[in-house]
Amino acid sequence: MATQPLPTLQNPRRPRFLMRWYYWLLLVIAAGYGLAFAMHWDDRGVLWVRERLETPAERQQSVWLPDYRAVIDAKLLPGMEKDEASDLSYDPQTKTLFSVMGKNPFLVELTLQGDVLRKMPLVGWTNPEGVTTMGNGLIAITDEREHMLSIVKVDADTRELHRDNFPKYDLGPSKDQNKAFEAVAWDPRNQQLLLGEERPPALFSWKSDGSQTLKGDKQKLVSNELDIRNLSALAIDPRTGHTLVLSADSHLLLELDEKGEQVSFMTLLGGFNGLKKTIPRAEGVTMDEAGTLYMVSEPNLFYRFEKQK
Repeated sequence: MATQPLPTLQNPRRPRFLMRWYYWLLLVIAAGYGLAFAMHWDDRGVLWVRERLETPAERQQSVWLPDYRAVIDAKLLPGMEKDEASDLSYDPQTKTLFSVMGKNPFLVELTLQGDVLRKMPLVGWTNPEGVTTMGNGLIAITDEREHMLSIVKVDADTRELHRDNFPKYDLGPSKDQNKAFEAVAWDPRNQQLLLGEERPPALFSWKSDGSQTLKGDKQKLVSNELDIRNLSALAIDPRTGHTLVLSADSHLLLELDEKGEQVSFMTLLGGFNGLKKTIPRAEGVTMDEAGTLYMVSEPNLFYRFEKQK
């Protein structure tokens, strides 16, 4: 009688194991893609390639953010844990920094090392989010909740500011009323205030002669380069005139040239640009005439970056 072949033994658990393995692989791929999309790594990759093609001369003519390293990393602003630092601006006349606190309305003057000089209550403001110095003691402040811009006067004796004592300008409605005009920067070359809408990110300009009087109406600027999740703050490099655009949600700082095109970028994640840890929520940025970069993050963290030669 012919011998029958023995049946092949199969592991009934193997198909389930393979299904689980493929399931987890798909989850990892999907999560990776979602993170890359959220962080705009595809766009950053294109910009990174473009950066590599820039000549040394072109780099010299820009801010060139990849060369910056943190020299003050997450310094605590004492007594401001519950105030929430919202923006930052450098004053070339006083050689100090001015920051606004959004949760509890204050204007704070800081040294370039992040030490507090004075803290001035902002009476009448509900949610100050943007600040910029305009020279001669004038400071523009945006109130995001009320869609309002005020231009105040600050001198060495100022201890408190009342909004009703200064000119106010209605910034008008936003697509997202709760994510309105969060950023402002004085552009002396073009004699205008640059305004930033948080979400969806958008740029506007409003002409000014540097006084407390604005000219005409604000104008929307066409920009296809704001591939960021939100716009937290703006600054103008006094040397090149280039615009710095900060995004807390994207953990990113962008450099735009005078045509609004991306030139360079800096990631605000831990392990990059001298940062030990990721900046939790970068809300303010400014730059001085020497090219030193300053940032503040909620709730009360201060950063200083210097360019490596």
